[in-house]
Amino acid sequence: MRMTQSVAAPTGGFAGAPASIDLNLLLALDVLLEEQSVQGAARRLHLSEPAMSRTLGRIRKALGDPVLVRAGRRMVPTPRAVAVRAEVNAVVERARALFAPAEDTDLRTVTRTFTIMGHDAIAAAHAPALYARVAAEAPGIRLRFLSESHVDAPFLREGTADLEVGVLDTAAPEVHREQLCEDRMVGVARAGHPLLEGELTPERYAREADHILVSRRGRLHGPVDAALAELGLERKVVGTVGSLPSSLFVIRDTDLVGLNTAWGLPLARSLGLVPFEVPLPLPPLRLGMAWHPRHDADPAHGWLRGAVRDLMSR
Repeated sequence: MRMTQSVAAPTGGFAGAPASIDLNLLLALDVLLEEQSVQGAARRLHLSEPAMSRTLGRIRKALGDPVLVRAGRRMVPTPRAVAVRAEVNAVVERARALFAPAEDTDLRTVTRTFTIMGHDAIAAAHAPALYARVAAEAPGIRLRFLSESHVDAPFLREGTADLEVGVLDTAAPEVHREQLCEDRMVGVARAGHPLLEGELTPERYAREADHILVSRRGRLHGPVDAALAELGLERKVVGTVGSLPSSLFVIRDTDLVGLNTAWGLPLARSLGLVPFEVPLPLPPLRLGMAWHPRHDADPAHGWLRGAVRDLMSR
């Protein structure tokens, strides 16, 4: 998409901007902030690196800010660039939607990068099928999976992520949410673990094994502990890891017991782990997706939501 119109700079917009600005700078800025590389942006926009460097210089002059600065071998955005990233992306996407109505969009010609944030088990379970669908239907789309952060931040509002998938933590009132399915937690242990022999009762589950938790915030207590407390029981939690695949490797090589989601069991079984029913009334996991409303009219983002919906709802 190329925008050739010049418009008066809005009040409070680009600091130090001239009376009129080339709207192509918005497109270039959007790509630069996504790639965080002059070379990568030049390749995306089919420009030479010197031409892209000159464009970055014009953007810096218009914004009154360096935008991207060198940090070792890579470039990182300035606080000002981070602050305007979502707004710039929203303007560019609205322009794309305006000039390419949804019914006329050929997904095979779309060139985009989408960032999906969620539990790493989402990527482990569903990324292969999603990448296969991208290759078949929208080969110009690239997907980046980001693990859930240990801090709460408005990732969708700021444009750090385009879609959040999983047990939703997003609390921003403007964010759109859609429930996709429910899942449940099951136990996992190494093959031959003594806990797998005979009837598994809450007492045995609590007292005959040490436990490892998956927590991005390092929490040592969860729904299992609340259910055990109702029965006057307490288990021994020896520690936490930040990702589910990490926990599975630990469980494989120790006598520790852990938890997994039902849809994540293929990964556990591939490591030779044995699933078992936890003898406790655990609450269901409600899985959904969330996105910022600026993507509502974006046909490519709509396709992504539909693909995730299909995979997660099976």
